[in-house]
Amino acid sequence: MELLPALQIGWLNGWVLLVVLYSIFGLLLLVFPKEVVGRLYDRSGWSRRQRVLTLIGKLLIALVWFPLIIFTPLKIGTPVFVLGIVVFALGLAGFVVALFNFRNTPLDQPVTRGLYRVSRHPQQFTLLVSAVGISIAIGSWLALLMLLLGLVFTHLKILAEEASCLRQYGDSYRAYMERVPRYFLFF
Repeated sequence: MELLPALQIGWLNGWVLLVVLYSIFGLLLLVFPKEVVGRLYDRSGWSRRQRVLTLIGKLLIALVWFPLIIFTPLKIGTPVFVLGIVVFALGLAGFVVALFNFRNTPLDQPVTRGLYRVSRHPQQFTLLVSAVGISIAIGSWLALLMLLLGLVFTHLKILAEEASCLRQYGDSYRAYMERVPRYFLFF
């Protein structure tokens, strides 16, 4: 691992893992019912501040983390690469499971089944795990540091989602929040 790896254009850079992740996500969005996709991206109950902070977090990732991943070669043949691929695959598998848990929940109910029984935000958590795996696979401490900074904005997004769910589902979501931790092992 190095702080800032050498950047270069290449066929075996971190972008390959991004393509895998976003291709699977995109295919699932295409086959999921439109109502489910709409629910996934519903920000109608969010304040202007919540929307702006989420946008800042997305811009931070788009302007710093993505270019770093795209232009950094994978550390193929090293233990770091193997560890990164394992972490990436675990995160990707969890993300797919969480998406199906989301899809299979009736639209008028909060999502509380599957991975949502152990985390209120398994999609966000497993996406982070995948991103950590990619950052490890390219061997970049800077990429990991950028993810930590992005976590601040992701946490703010999660708080907005929870406030919106409380307004929409009321006491049933409040009871769910009391039973299930926000981030798997962390309350």
